[in-house]
Amino acid sequence: MSISVLVGAQWGDEGKGKMVDYFAQKSDLIVRFQGGDNAGHTVINDYGVFKFHLIPCGIFNKDCQCLIGTGVVVNPDVLLEEMQQLTEANISLAGLKVSAKAHILMPYHQKLDELMEVSGGIGTTKRGIGQAYAYKAMRKSLRFEDLLNLENAKKKLADIILVVNKQMSSYGIEPYTVEELFAKCEAWASKISFMIVNPTSFLHERIDADKNILFEGQLGAMKDIDLGIFPYVTSSNPVAAYAAVSGGFPAKKIDKVIGVAKAFSSAVGAGPFPTEEFGGTIDMLRGTGEKPDDEFGARTGRSRRLGWFDIPVLKYTHAINGFDELALCKIDKLDDLPVIKLCVDYKLDGKIIKEFPNTEDLERVEPIYITLPGWLSDTSKIRRIEDLPENAKKYIKTIEDLVGTTIAYVGVGPNREDLAIR
Repeated sequence: MSISVLVGAQWGDEGKGKMVDYFAQKSDLIVRFQGGDNAGHTVINDYGVFKFHLIPCGIFNKDCQCLIGTGVVVNPDVLLEEMQQLTEANISLAGLKVSAKAHILMPYHQKLDELMEVSGGIGTTKRGIGQAYAYKAMRKSLRFEDLLNLENAKKKLADIILVVNKQMSSYGIEPYTVEELFAKCEAWASKISFMIVNPTSFLHERIDADKNILFEGQLGAMKDIDLGIFPYVTSSNPVAAYAAVSGGFPAKKIDKVIGVAKAFSSAVGAGPFPTEEFGGTIDMLRGTGEKPDDEFGARTGRSRRLGWFDIPVLKYTHAINGFDELALCKIDKLDDLPVIKLCVDYKLDGKIIKEFPNTEDLERVEPIYITLPGWLSDTSKIRRIEDLPENAKKYIKTIEDLVGTTIAYVGVGPNREDLAIR
């Protein structure tokens, strides 16, 4: 038995979908443990190209069960859309389950998100994620267990709607009715009830049966609501420890933490991004959007902000996650670069700093770079790290030495099998 947690080591969009799809081939259970449908995990394998926002990326292994966990806020309409996409591709959904304790993202959450962004937001995806978590914290929320007791759900809606409509009134928006929201709950219950499970007993049964379990994080550690670049963060905790918190099991049972990083940096939305550059060499990494691994958001299609690899960020996310190993994705995107910049330190007010700065200071830091030679050769067919070009291995070794962990997997293309392994 093993429990592993896979999380983003940067700002999100690191390649987690690809890596979960790879690890799922030897897993008995994959658990999405936080977030919502505000970000996408792209999977490319023999079945095609898929962009998942809620369903765990282990769904392609028919022997692997998939649980949308307690820490996720779930828009049932989006879930049903993803289920339909998989059904049309002849992918079995028999192993897909939803935690009874997961909170339901309602239409008014998304509407409030849209309204708040218009009045001065932080660049959210307007999917209602933050508002769903806010209502969860206010205890004005429905959980999936309420779809198993619709009369109880209707009573709760009558209480919740009082708060919702006061907010809507402040924006000059027509109020919601209990009847229209309850009708949606009835429709969801008819299609989803059979998938709802008690998450604690479901997970502990598999822990006790010595199953291989992988927890799938969404976004990256720099977007963690407590430890990230607040307020330019998500509304949950995409760090490894939260897998145990939301999963309801002792953290000491986690055997391995896998960080996923990209061979350069990217970010979506507002906030500090020290190594960001525009045009020139860095823009060569973006692509045109025609390929599924080009640098455009899987959820929004927005062009990502791009920059060089940032060692201070990786050292910080390693400190708060404890990476046993790293997967370094998209190194093939650097194949045509004659030289590659690597940020190794920050300078603030003329002095090199050792502590990771707060958000305001991160806006002001000056990145300190070293320059490494590129390898100017195709890495896409290489399957062992030891067979990579010497300068590629030097780049990897430099990152390992500076961060203090091992890079065990190197992504050399978008497909599941496009991996060089140690």
